[in-house]
Amino acid sequence: MRLYLLALNPTDSVTEGFLPAADRLGLDVTVLTDQPDAHRRTRPDVEVLECDVRDFRAVVSRISAHGGPGAVFTNSDHLQTQAALAAAYFGLPGKDWRATLRCKDKAETRRRLAATGADTVWSAELTSPAPLDAPYPCVLKPREGVASEDVVLVDGPEELTMRAKEILERRPGTALVVEEYLPGALCTLETLGDGRVRHVLGGFRTELSPLPHFVEERLTFVPAHPESVVAQVLAQLDALGVGFGACHTEFVVHEGRARIVEVNYRAIGDQCDLLLEQLLGIPLFEHILRTHLGEPLPADPEVRRDRAALLQYPCADRAGTLTDAPAATELTVDGVSLTYRPLRAVGERHELYRTNRDYLGVLRATGTDQDTVDRVAAAFLATLRWEIRA
Repeated sequence: MRLYLLALNPTDSVTEGFLPAADRLGLDVTVLTDQPDAHRRTRPDVEVLECDVRDFRAVVSRISAHGGPGAVFTNSDHLQTQAALAAAYFGLPGKDWRATLRCKDKAETRRRLAATGADTVWSAELTSPAPLDAPYPCVLKPREGVASEDVVLVDGPEELTMRAKEILERRPGTALVVEEYLPGALCTLETLGDGRVRHVLGGFRTELSPLPHFVEERLTFVPAHPESVVAQVLAQLDALGVGFGACHTEFVVHEGRARIVEVNYRAIGDQCDLLLEQLLGIPLFEHILRTHLGEPLPADPEVRRDRAALLQYPCADRAGTLTDAPAATELTVDGVSLTYRPLRAVGERHELYRTNRDYLGVLRATGTDQDTVDRVAAAFLATLRWEIRA
């Protein structure tokens, strides 16, 4: 059976997760991408076809000409609606394109949640810099953005106008969303469904950079959030029509109330999915692909709940060229498994983005006791050094 995998740049989720899982399932994989050379360098053994994957019409045409679709899948935030439309065109299992659109378009997310009575958050759209009578402080962000890029807290109309002007100069034609700031502890909920059942796999607690930016710097694994919190989040996902395949939902909890910040209708990224599969002790990537093959999920996936873990992302604090950095490392200390992977090569020059593009590397730490995991991870990170020269 042939799996068409839609992708932009190669990611760890694709190269270390979904492609090996497809191999284990015996699938013939064809990658459709607008960056074919990068994918061919990463996996020269996989068929790669160039395609304007942001255009669902081009995706349908390319698949139709090549033939034999058994499944259409993507784990890209940007391509969920295109993959859903292509799957529907060929009569294949997939996500409801209306749900993928509601999740990708943050303004539509707010409208849908309000219209169904699931939650109401003050929000407005901007296509040009303008002051608004908003509940300050509020959050300004691209309507279809990812990775906290150009997400900023603003304190008043003048700052809103200034920040909107800066973003629109960098990203002409972008629509922006202004919405009320939701206080509370930031968490994630990871779910997997087949349209019949939906399993809650756990989640993470997220620690952010200092405001006004929202860079995710550390995630601590949570085997199970409180039942009342999970029920509130699932009700909001139901209102959006989310229930097929993997979903990564970010939400805040304040005084017992859970409110969605955004929904990424795909598996969590930045190596959290690789860690999640290890922690849960299930073939997570295979389960996700099987849903798109039309196969039911097990009634009980038998996930483990006895592990502790964190991911931490050392970040660049200034623009410049990375001249020295630690190499990839794997070791075990006091029963804690540590895996460090660099994310930026020595010799590369970058601006300061205030997003996950500032990540210099990622540390995955796993064990059986959270206090020990935290202590060992902190001690290990204290030994690492990065040098950035302007």
